Amino acid sequence: MRAVVFEQFRAPATVKNLTAPTPTPHGVVVRVEATGLCRSDWHGWQGHDPDITLPHVPGHELAGVVEATGKAVTAWRPGDRVTAPFVCACGSCASCAAGDQQVCERQTQPGFTHWGSYAQYVALDHADVNLVALPEELSYGTAASLGCRFATAFRAVVAQGRVAPGEWVAVHGCGGVGLSAVMIAAASGARVIAVDISPQALDLARRFGAAECVNASVEPDTAAAVRELTAGGAHLSLDALGSPATCAASVNSLRRRGRHLQVGLLPSGTGTTPVPMARVIALELELLGSHGMAAHAYPRMLELVRAGVLRPDLLVTSTIPLDAAPAALAAMGTAPGSGVTVIEPWS
Repeated sequence: MRAVVFEQFRAPATVKNLTAPTPTPHGVVVRVEATGLCRSDWHGWQGHDPDITLPHVPGHELAGVVEATGKAVTAWRPGDRVTAPFVCACGSCASCAAGDQQVCERQTQPGFTHWGSYAQYVALDHADVNLVALPEELSYGTAASLGCRFATAFRAVVAQGRVAPGEWVAVHGCGGVGLSAVMIAAASGARVIAVDISPQALDLARRFGAAECVNASVEPDTAAAVRELTAGGAHLSLDALGSPATCAASVNSLRRRGRHLQVGLLPSGTGTTPVPMARVIALELELLGSHGMAAHAYPRMLELVRAGVLRPDLLVTSTIPLDAAPAALAAMGTAPGSGVTVIEPWS
C-alpha cells in the first residue's frame, strides 16, 4: 500500500510503498477512502506524543470500507461503510464498562499508538466496540472529519460544556475543531464569539453562526474584548487551539461561575501551562477537559447531521491527494489553514 511515513521527528515525511496491515482477532482493516489532515498529526510529527515509535504513519480521522475482519469480530463484515473515533477503546476496562470509552484505560489510537490513516489501509482494534456505521448519504470526506474534530467538538460543547440556549460561548481558535464548536454551539441556541488571527477563519465562523468575531491579530486583549461584548464574560469558553496564550485567554474570558473547556492539545515543549488560578478561585470557575467521543454516542450527532441541523460538510474546504500530504502536514505549524483539509489516499 502507499502511505505517508516519517522516519525522524520534524524531518520531511515521504510517500512510500509499505506492507498493508492485517487484522487482529478483534480488529479490522479498513480501506481508507478519506482521512483528515489534523493539527494533532502535526503534534505527533513534531515528537510531542510519547506513544509514537519510528518509522511512523500518521493519521487518525478516517472513513472508508471494511476490507478484512478478525475471526472474533461479529458485528462487521467486508464492504461495510464505517468511521471510528480516534480513541479505540478496549471495551472491557472499568472506564469502558461505565460508558466512558473516550478515556479507556487501554486505548489505542491510529496514527499514534500504531500506524494511522495517511495510507490506503489502516488497522483498527476492537471493531465491535469502536466502529460506527455511515449513512449512505454521508460522503467519505465529510465522515472523515467526524472522527476527531467534529465529534470532539460535539461532545465538548454539548456534554462536557453543557451549553444552553441563550448562553454566550467563546471559541478561541477557529481551525477545524473550533469551527465545529462554533457551528454546534450556534445550532444549540447559544450566542457565539469566535476568536482567531485569520480573517478567513473568522469569515467561516460568521458563516457557521458566530454572532461576534474578535480578530486576535489586531486586538491586544482578546479576553477583555469577549468580556465587553458579553457584558461580563462568556458562560462557556473553549480553547480550541491549544497554546498557553489561548488557554489563559479562555479562562480570562469567563464571567462568574463560567466554564473553561480545554480541547486543543497543549504542546509539551512549552512545559507546564500556567492557568490564572486566582481568577478560577475568585469567580468559582470550572476547568474541564474533553477527549473525543465514544462510538456509542455517535447516533445523536449523526441524526442532527442527517436532519441538516449540523453541516460538517461545509467545514471541508480542501481535498488533496496523498502525494500532497507531507507538505501539507509540515505547513500546519506555520499556516494551519481554514476549515478542514481531507486527504484521498487513492487519488
